[in-house]
Amino acid sequence: MSIRTLALAALALAAPAALAPAAQAQDISTHVLDLARGVGGAGVPVSLDHWDGTVWTHVADGVTAENGRVASFGDAETLAGTYRLTFDLRAYRLEDRGGAAFFPEIVVPFAVSDTSLHYHVPVVLSPYGYSTYRGN
Repeated sequence: MSIRTLALAALALAAPAALAPAAQAQDISTHVLDLARGVGGAGVPVSLDHWDGTVWTHVADGVTAENGRVASFGDAETLAGTYRLTFDLRAYRLEDRGGAAFFPEIVVPFAVSDTSLHYHVPVVLSPYGYSTYRGN
């Protein structure tokens, strides 16, 4: 086998990985589920930040739709590493809460280890508690 043939074969094997698109912030989504009312939490501002090992860098903002979802954070490149979603609940009213939000802000850090995957990170919210998990 010639050197040229070997080089072309090596390039053909490497090409799919080399040409694979970088993951995008559209591969990160979230959902706010209001347990008190049994509906998605609409109108919640959500920000997405990335930790570079020294400082948090803002990536994108979103606002939950009527169904409580932010389906995408746009087309910024998603790198492996630590991210955080910050949910601003100051303006969101749970029916039976009254007054100011008990949790005015929820911050959810999470790790992106494989940039070829989709990361759905929902928050389940009640007047005096919340939980989160890796969804699909």
